[in-house]
Amino acid sequence: MTCVYFISSGQNRLVKDLDNDNINDTVYIDAISSKIVCRLSTQQFVKMQSKAIEELNEQSGIVTTKNGFEFYNNWMRAGYRNQFRFSAKEKKIQLIGMSRYELGNAANDGSGESSVNLLTNDYVGNWNFYHEKKEALIAIPTIKTKLILPKTHLESFSEETFFGYAGKCSALFAKRKDELLKSK
Repeated sequence: MTCVYFISSGQNRLVKDLDNDNINDTVYIDAISSKIVCRLSTQQFVKMQSKAIEELNEQSGIVTTKNGFEFYNNWMRAGYRNQFRFSAKEKKIQLIGMSRYELGNAANDGSGESSVNLLTNDYVGNWNFYHEKKEALIAIPTIKTKLILPKTHLESFSEETFFGYAGKCSALFAKRKDELLKSK
């Protein structure tokens, strides 16, 4: 697996054929503008870029995937991943999936992970909460549901894209936690 890590003092590049024309394309994180930048051969290598991502750090980067690339951004106790792939129909880089994890607080309350396939709208979440009366970490049964989010291309991708997903994910967690507590 090829990895490209964000380094604040420079730009690292992932070179790969993203648009399936047998000519290498380039994707990288621009450390100065804090944007994901992609240059595709089928687009005459014109710079396509995301909106600014303010929370980049030394644990942010890009890795290659089978059909595209993944941008990841990790912090001390949480993080997220965004999968992108070239859409031949639209001739753009499209966000096709997102995932997130949280370690929760010191008692691991709110810990877990989730993902959404933006092509099928399938959401899967595996979350835990700390039950104070039982003094135990309780696993919520896997949440499987449809989660419809706006179609997003690289040019419209920002942290708000992820935070919108995280907000809906948190609401699903809170709802299932409340249901579980009421049923016991």
